[in-house]
Amino acid sequence: MIKDFVNLTEFTAGQLEGLLGRAIADKRLLGRGELPASLVGKTLAMVFEKPSLRTRVSFETAMTQLGGHAIYLAPADIGLGTREPVCDVARVLGRMCDGIMARTFSHETIEQLARHSPAPVINALSDHSHPCQAMADLMTLLEHFCPDGSRPAGRTLVFVGDGNNVARSLAVLCAKLDLTFVLSAPEGYELDDAFVGSLPAEARYVLERDPARAVRQADVVYCDTWVSMGQEVQEAERVEDFAGFQVDSALLQAAPHDAIVMHCLPAHHGCEITEDVFEAHARTIFEQAENRLHFQRTLLSVLLGEGGIA
Repeated sequence: MIKDFVNLTEFTAGQLEGLLGRAIADKRLLGRGELPASLVGKTLAMVFEKPSLRTRVSFETAMTQLGGHAIYLAPADIGLGTREPVCDVARVLGRMCDGIMARTFSHETIEQLARHSPAPVINALSDHSHPCQAMADLMTLLEHFCPDGSRPAGRTLVFVGDGNNVARSLAVLCAKLDLTFVLSAPEGYELDDAFVGSLPAEARYVLERDPARAVRQADVVYCDTWVSMGQEVQEAERVEDFAGFQVDSALLQAAPHDAIVMHCLPAHHGCEITEDVFEAHARTIFEQAENRLHFQRTLLSVLLGEGGIA
């Protein structure tokens, strides 16, 4: 049993597919009013170093829907690693609560929490990865392209933009589930060689500088902000560097007609994606956002209610 959900690399394809299939099934149960309240009396500690709309609302709502409770812990509440060592915070929360969700700057902070907490720890975002986002994204892809329950193998996801934490998680997940992952990024913003070398041997990873060439076989055209939280001082430089990498109607003309557009939000309309493209694909983008709730609810049920991922 795997206690924590920190790195997608730790899981087999079967485990990840199992979680996705169950999340889709649980979503349907919720819609019919038949989802069991599997976490009655359970408490989730939510540790935030970065603010978030979707992360807080999705985890807190998920715990409520499962009959449990969530505690929001802002940076000033803990002083993680300053007022108190990370290992001590982990041991306190891990004894008082049934699980810990952490959204941090440093990935090492989440790994320390997992090492020292007796309760499950969930990576809700770090500077290195965003596994819950990637799983919700693949859930959305499955619902759109594989409603009959078939596997997504052979599909192509094209990420246009910065090789950031979301791109890393999607690259790993695509490799695990036999999808092609294409990154179209300007020079200096690609995934680093060490990370690419760590991908599974069977990974189909492509770096294509030209966005129009990159999207030619795309099932999904994916974008994210060019300026992530903490990078605001680099905004002018990044906007200049990413000129030509905007997801607009001209770029989509180079993609298959049935390609869908995804964005992990928040979106900067007119920067990485144009207003018209965003609105044309808003239904998919907000279904993608909603699926954060549905995937994470299943994950919480498994980790906090069943003791881990088999």
